[in-house]
Amino acid sequence: MGLIVPSEGRVTWGGTEDARPLRRAFVFQRPAMLRRSAQGNLRYALSAAQIPRGRHEPRVKELLAVVGLDGLGRRPARRLSGGEQQRLALARALARDPAVLFLDEPTASLDPAATKAIEDIIRAIAASGIKVVMSTHDLGEAKRLAGDIVLLHRGRIVERARVLDFLNAPRTAEARAFVAGKLLV
Repeated sequence: MGLIVPSEGRVTWGGTEDARPLRRAFVFQRPAMLRRSAQGNLRYALSAAQIPRGRHEPRVKELLAVVGLDGLGRRPARRLSGGEQQRLALARALARDPAVLFLDEPTASLDPAATKAIEDIIRAIAASGIKVVMSTHDLGEAKRLAGDIVLLHRGRIVERARVLDFLNAPRTAEARAFVAGKLLV
């Protein structure tokens, strides 16, 4: 996303180095809510994505509906529940019309109902053709959502596989330990 400069190697996007993150979006594990309504947060995201102002209102309504927050648009974003704030963060990310959506543990600290709502939205986003890249420590969530798993340990890729191959027949000692529920330190 260009938030930090790599300490080694290089990052390319579409074969180009230093490409602006135009068709990419990121949702943090604990997203910050602007001191605005849910609608105001989305209007801000649409402006930042350079969407013409005349298209804001219908897009705001559409985004709120996509994440199940229609009817809560006027509520102050900081007064939404944790799950509602995470859904609003997903809507803000979708305002960028991303080709790829990066998610950092999007269901961390959420109750089961909020987790299910977020997972349902992620499935719908992926089904719409947006590539979703998500970090999680939750094997159940990975099994429910992932197509492929990449296991990182100490900053390195130690295994990459289809989700069921990874869970049923891990190839590396680290992956076997992780699937068995052991902590990798």
